[in-house]
Amino acid sequence: MGRGPFSGCVRAYGRGMRDDPRLPTSPGFWRSPLRSPRFTSVLGLVLLVGITVLFVTGLVSYAAYNPGLSPVNDKTPDKGFLGFYLFAWPTDPPWLYRLNQGVHVTLGITLIPVLLAKLWSVVPKLFALPPARSLAHALERISLVLLVGGGLFEFVTGVLNVQLDYVFPGSFYPLHFYGAWVFFAAFVAHAVLKTPAAVRNLRRLRKGDGEDEGDTELVSPRPDPPTVSRRGALWFVGGGSLLLFATTVGQNVDGPLRRTALLAPHGGAEPGSGPNGFQINKTAAYAGIDAAERSADAWRLVVTGRTGTVRLSRAELARLPLHSSALPIACVEGWSTSDQWWRGVRLRDLAALVGHDGDPPDVFVESLQRHGAFRRAALRANQVADPRSLLALYVNGEDLSPDHGHPARVIVPAAPGVLNTKWVARLTFGDL
Repeated sequence: MGRGPFSGCVRAYGRGMRDDPRLPTSPGFWRSPLRSPRFTSVLGLVLLVGITVLFVTGLVSYAAYNPGLSPVNDKTPDKGFLGFYLFAWPTDPPWLYRLNQGVHVTLGITLIPVLLAKLWSVVPKLFALPPARSLAHALERISLVLLVGGGLFEFVTGVLNVQLDYVFPGSFYPLHFYGAWVFFAAFVAHAVLKTPAAVRNLRRLRKGDGEDEGDTELVSPRPDPPTVSRRGALWFVGGGSLLLFATTVGQNVDGPLRRTALLAPHGGAEPGSGPNGFQINKTAAYAGIDAAERSADAWRLVVTGRTGTVRLSRAELARLPLHSSALPIACVEGWSTSDQWWRGVRLRDLAALVGHDGDPPDVFVESLQRHGAFRRAALRANQVADPRSLLALYVNGEDLSPDHGHPARVIVPAAPGVLNTKWVARLTFGDL
């Protein structure tokens, strides 16, 4: 059956698609002299290390939300076995989340030129015919398609979220979480298949030998005249990464470097002056905070626990024993503040007011906020018990401003910024 005239036409048509230089399925269509196994191998090994760090820091960032504590913290409720690694997030060191998320976002942005160059270098393989020459080749092609699609999706959604301009349908959290697992699975499969060849290519590069003959799909049979060397192209990619690093990293570093973060939404100069003149994500107006609702006459903190409910005005809170903590705010978008001096009532002292002496339990925090995510959040018992965890009334010696959470906000060491709830209205200690 396979030897009839029709099958002969199909084979001839397939050969025509491979040989016609006007079509992307033809090796002759891709004429850049820069593409080569060596060029791709260098980029691939950089990504092998960088993307592994990105994946690990991303998983750690998700664990920092304590998604297993309460449904309100879990933005990916159908994760199933993918949550196998989750652990109780610690409060020490207090800069842990700041470091983790700073590395995650800054490294992700720095790798963008490397990723784009790597995708450009392997584009001919996406169109190569036949689609599969062997089982190993078929697996490589499948992993490559998932790698390209997953990589673009993860980097695009991540950048949009960092820039506070997220436009994809659905929540960023589950899309980025599941996308990361698909992308990394394809990345691991591709790395297993291609790393040996990449290492061989780099060894040949050091010895001055020729290219790896096993990946000739990347080499154009009729290249255009070169305008830059492959080494020059690698320097160009590295320079692009260095530029993105220099214009991003400062949003997570104290001192003069903060002014160099020109491409970061929270880079540059401080957004204001005075004790409350540091970065914020949500203003009181954006969150729908009613000024009358947080006024001294109307606002009361409701604290509920083992022995019942207590209602406290801000003046009554200010008469309780007050403590200070020097802590930053660090957000999922990769930016953080320098340490600010917060002053307020310890969360564990508020737990004691409603019968939780000794080891305090978890707490469920509710905000006056009407718009946006994390209007409600939960904190673990170890976070409540930490003496640096406060319901803050003051920052840097003055009352909190409305945008920083007046009349009261939570501040907890090493917690993601969204768990440091602003405009707190109610604290419920005990089983969640």
